[in-house]
Amino acid sequence: MKAIEVTGKIDSQGNLILDEPIQGTNYPDRVRVIVLVPEATDTEEVDPDDTPIEEIKASLRRALQQAKAGQIRPISELWDRIDAE
Repeated sequence: MKAIEVTGKIDSQGNLILDEPIQGTNYPDRVRVIVLVPEATDTEEVDPDDTPIEEIKASLRRALQQAKAGQIRPISELWDRIDAE
């Protein structure tokens, strides 16, 4: 058995909606699915790697628009800002 990790959402009817289609061919008609649902607790830390895909896409679109409009900064200035944090 082969494991493939994907992300998605469960809609109000209980259907699993994947964020991206699974790439590949020759998949069997039936698969086994394990759904991991995060539990919100007061002590749980938010994983910075859990940024929603739509938020990442929106950020990339904004960055591309800014670059096309000439709203860019020298890389040396960006490094200075990173060091300050």
